Parts: sequence; C-alpha cells; structure tokens
Amino acid sequence: MQRSRSLQQTRPADPASLERQVRQLLADKVSGNQVGIWLLAAEHLRLGTWDLLLRWSRQPAQGLEPRLALRLVNEAALCLCSYRHGRTLSQKGFELANGLPFVPTDAAIHDLLDRHTVLEAREMQIALGKLRRAGGHFGGKLLAMDPHRMASYTQRQMRRHRFSAREKPAKMGQTFFLLDCQTGQPVCFTLASAAQSVLDASPALLGMGAEILGAPAGACPKPLVLSDKEHYSQELFLGVRQQGCFDLLAALSAYPQSLKRWSAIAQRDFTPRWPGYAITTQPYRFKNHADLYYELVQRTGVKKKEFYHQGFLSTIRLPEEQTLTRDYPQRWHVEEFFKFDAALGWHRTGTLNLHIRYGQMTLALLAQAAIYQLRQRIGPPVAQWDSPHLARNLFQGLEGDIRVEQDTIVVTFYNAPNVELLRAHYENLPAKLQHQSVDPQIPWLYNFKLDFRFK
Repeated sequence: MQRSRSLQQTRPADPASLERQVRQLLADKVSGNQVGIWLLAAEHLRLGTWDLLLRWSRQPAQGLEPRLALRLVNEAALCLCSYRHGRTLSQKGFELANGLPFVPTDAAIHDLLDRHTVLEAREMQIALGKLRRAGGHFGGKLLAMDPHRMASYTQRQMRRHRFSAREKPAKMGQTFFLLDCQTGQPVCFTLASAAQSVLDASPALLGMGAEILGAPAGACPKPLVLSDKEHYSQELFLGVRQQGCFDLLAALSAYPQSLKRWSAIAQRDFTPRWPGYAITTQPYRFKNHADLYYELVQRTGVKKKEFYHQGFLSTIRLPEEQTLTRDYPQRWHVEEFFKFDAALGWHRTGTLNLHIRYGQMTLALLAQAAIYQLRQRIGPPVAQWDSPHLARNLFQGLEGDIRVEQDTIVVTFYNAPNVELLRAHYENLPAKLQHQSVDPQIPWLYNFKLDFRFK
C-alpha cells in the first residue's frame, strides 16, 4: 500500500497530463459505489462553484489547484474532511468527479490551503453568500448569531473555555456563525483563535453579513439579529447602532441587579398575553450613554411569589408577542444546523493554522450549499437525512458506472432512492440546465456534458 501511495505522488500534474489521464479514465469506464457524488456536479454547475474556486485559487481553469480545491469540497460532502481516507477514495469514481485522475496527497492539500490567506477565504464566502441570496437560499430578514466551539487536542498553549462552573476548562477551537432563521442556512462564518472573545469576533461577522445581504447603513427595515446572553455588551450594542446595517436583540443574564429591576416593574405595566405569561417593554440606557434602547421583559407564573422574569435588550422597539414567542425561539435553528451539518467540516479542529482552517471550512460551506440544493430536489425521507447519513447512504452508497457517449459523460445508478424524483430532475440534464440558463458543459471535465440514467 505504501508503494502505491508513493507512485501516486510522482504522477505528472501539468495541464496536458491531467487532461490526458482524465480522458483515458473516462474511456476505460469506471464502476464503483461512490458515483453518488456526481449528483453534486449538477448542483455545482447551478451554484457556480467552479467560478468561485477559480477566483480563490487565482489559477487558470486548466491548472491543478482549482481541481484540488474541488476535491476538498466533495471530500467535505463525504464527511471525510476531518481525517484522510486517501487509500479508500480512489478507483471508484470520486477522483474523476473532481477532474483529477488520482487522489492527491496530504502534503499537496496542506500546501494548497497554506498558500491562500484568511482574506481570500472571506472573499470567497462573501461571493458565495451573494450567489445564495440571489438563488433564494435565504432572505436574510431574521438572523441568528452564535459561537460554535469544538474541542482541540493541540499541545500548544492557548486559552481554555468551559461551559459551566462544574466543567473543567478545556482547549477549544472556535467559530462564529451567522444563520438565516427562516431557512436554517448559514450566511457566513468567521474563525478565530481561542483567545478572541465573542464580542471581538461579532463586528467582523456582522460586517461580512451586511456585505452579503446588501444591507446598507440606514436602510429600513433592517434585518434583525438574534443572539444569546454572551452577546450582551455595551460595546456591541453601540457598535451595531453605529454601523446601522442591523438591529440586534440579545437575551440578558439574570444578574441580581437585573432580577431586582425586573421585579420592581409594576404589574399594571405588564400586558397579559395568556394565563401565566405577560410582557412589557421598558426604556433602557447604558451607563454614561444617552442612546435609548428597549428592554423587553417577559414574566411567567400565575402567583406573585412564583413569578419568573427574563429580559431581552433590543436596539429598536419591537412587537412584544411576535418577537418573544415566534421570532426569538427561531434562534435555535443554529443549533439544529450544527447538529445536522457540522460533520461537513465544523465538528472538530485540526491544525491551528488559520489560513488552512479558514480555507478548509469555507470550502465545506460550498459543499453545504450544493447539498442544500440537492435536498430541494431529492424529496423525503432522503432530504431529511443529516450529512453523515446522506454521505454514507447516497454519496458513498450508490452502485453505478461512468462512461462517455460522444460529448456526454453518462452516470448510471442502480437501485437509487426516490428514483422518480431523481429521474425528473437529473435525466436529460443538459436540456434541463439550458432551460435554467446554465451552461451544461463541465469546465473541470474539459467541457464534457453530464447526464444520468437510473435503472
């Protein structure tokens, strides 16, 4: 096995050799159980993935780097981005889907990611977000902002986090996501060392979100960002109001002075919404600042001695019942997203090189966008599978073969799920893409077209 990997490393990778080897593999035909990943090729064409990768890699379409990047995107879709499975991915159709005749080495992938900066990854995220907004993946009217921390086993010295007083502090890698609450789709994320706080990372995250959503300062109405208690900060609220692109609603911690203030509110100021639940809105000012904010206080309980209060701070006056009973609970969609899609590349930390981590996680965001489009077409119950289940039973679980017929690569599936829906969306694919104003030629596969058969 070691000898075969060594031979793989010495294969020529100049543009002419790549094209010759890919065409030879297509002529030889391929049979395997990883041909399900070819369904994403159609979604990459619809999404515009290749153009994003060319812009990020800053290499011509005939070169190696964009294909290595596409390999990372499809590897994320297989939920293999946290460890290398190079010995098991070859000769089954996966490498060809990336326009490559081989599975690249760890060193080649490391060098690719290390050559590209955090700024380049952010630019790709912003471009992807604009494409997704234009494609209707999210509307961006109601957003959730939340940190996502992952255990790290690095030997480096770094800040440690703990989630409760009873837990032992541990090393963490941390990301910060902005998510559309109505569709559950990520708008963007930012990545930082464990030393950076939520309040330090939030302005940069909101700045990326504003650029993606086209939210100019002073627009009305502004998108509303929902956040948890750790986002309550005078500096953050002042910064959001000064930026002028979003409104912010954050839950407040039940500090003793807060509980005392809420308990002192007269009962007549609360508006009962149903038995045991009442809401009021109070003016709020930070110390030594004249800016006016609004504190929404909800009271639960029937008897006075059983009252429980919870406060929320907002940059604007909001409709109380709709905000606290319908809008704010949607913030939990961000937790559903982490549970559903974290295995694509956001469930554990690898290297602490931010260039590498930012690039890898941004490429995983491309995979998530393409999978989202696939879910819209494939129907239940497959569309409800989480990412590991989808990778195991669809992308790596379908038997099929790949062959060329004239100018078209034909992928044949055997015993595919929801076959009638798949047939309706993917058979005669070139004509369907042209009807959607999408060029059916696949640029990373030397302008072959792609079609599917289901048996």
